[in-house]
Amino acid sequence: MMRGKSEKKRDGIVLMSLGLLLLIAALLLMGYNLREEERAGENANQKITFIQKEIENSEWDEEIPLYEQHPDMEMPVVEIEGNLYIGTLEIPVLELSLPIMENWDYDKLKISPCRYLGSVYQGDLILAAHNYKTHFGRLKDLMIGDQLKFTDIDGNEFLYEVVEMDILEKTAVEEMEAGDWELTLFTCTPGGNARVTVRCAEIKQ
Repeated sequence: MMRGKSEKKRDGIVLMSLGLLLLIAALLLMGYNLREEERAGENANQKITFIQKEIENSEWDEEIPLYEQHPDMEMPVVEIEGNLYIGTLEIPVLELSLPIMENWDYDKLKISPCRYLGSVYQGDLILAAHNYKTHFGRLKDLMIGDQLKFTDIDGNEFLYEVVEMDILEKTAVEEMEAGDWELTLFTCTPGGNARVTVRCAEIKQ
């Protein structure tokens, strides 16, 4: 049976309405994500200022840093608004200076990059963050040889250089934790199906 013009017109209106709703939903989601990214950047700036003041106020007179005497020691922390932070990460080429939270969960990642595993003192630190541009969203722009600096709460500085870039599947947990990398950074790709992974070696001073 032939469909009437009115039915075709009605179907067209329905499809157009659905398309418009989908467009509005996409714009709202984009706006929400941008606001989350902006809020994450504001949080990072506030926390980094607090932590840097804490580091400046640290006073250690030992000729040999405590962590060298006791490499198995826990990393010192500072508490800010109920969360614990272990230091700061600077990535000059990306113009980033970020606070690093002691442990990770999905809520904490909305605030700051977090320690996923390991210790800077034992040379196996792994850091995770959301792919906000204000966090680790631009890791893919790093190049071999780019330098980074981690500073702990006691003011000890650890310099690194990028030695390998990789894309790992989101289920590749063992691969993420494997190897003798002294510093690893990772974040989700857009869509969350894989992980941009940056491996770094320490530059001994």
